[in-house]
Amino acid sequence: MESNPPKPAKHNRDFLIHLEAYLAKRDGVDKLLKISRYATKIILSSDTIPTAHPLHRRLKTFESSVGLSRKAFRLGKFIQDINSFRSAKLHSKQDIILAIIAYGGEGLYYFVEQFVWLAKSGLIDSKHSRNLQRVSAWAELIGCVGSISLKVRDLRGILKDEACLVSSIEITVTRGESADTQEEKLKKLREKKLMKKLSLVQDAADGLMAVADIRDGKGRLSGPLLMASAGMLSAVISTHKNWLSC
Repeated sequence: MESNPPKPAKHNRDFLIHLEAYLAKRDGVDKLLKISRYATKIILSSDTIPTAHPLHRRLKTFESSVGLSRKAFRLGKFIQDINSFRSAKLHSKQDIILAIIAYGGEGLYYFVEQFVWLAKSGLIDSKHSRNLQRVSAWAELIGCVGSISLKVRDLRGILKDEACLVSSIEITVTRGESADTQEEKLKKLREKKLMKKLSLVQDAADGLMAVADIRDGKGRLSGPLLMASAGMLSAVISTHKNWLSC
């Protein structure tokens, strides 16, 4: 019986094979749609194309259509948060509370978004759309606050581990011994720290957009160009994370 050939490491994988694996995932397609939508929003909000121009109307229609398509991609996604909460390593009451806020808020957001999609697609009376969107925005904001709190806690732990590992490497080198294994661990730890920081930036951008939705786009930090830029930043970071994970 022939043995299966070993799978290539992710960083050595052929680009098209990697892209196929990425697009086979729901999140992969969703994030590309997200980039397309917010790129369009940036163009529309920057006033580079006159409002009366036919291209402006087409871009407006495209942006709306992509937004509706993304909501369809979120059907059942709240289950992901339920499973994430179930598998989370919770060691204290504080961990449990933060996890409930983070996963509960995001899960409720994705759950309500299903009904927002049904309202926008015409199956549910559109008069409910505004209230559903407000509930969705509040749930997203609560989820972002919980997620930021969890990630700040995790980041503190990573920084402590990094400091201990750096000290250990210095001692090993002073003794004239090889520290290759420890340096490899340090490299992976710093990569993890970078991804955690990027996730914090993404949560902050998503939270800012949720606040703008709650305030109906009113206020100093709710300008269309700022919101479109925040959405693009969130989209690029989430695309990068999903690309590395697939």
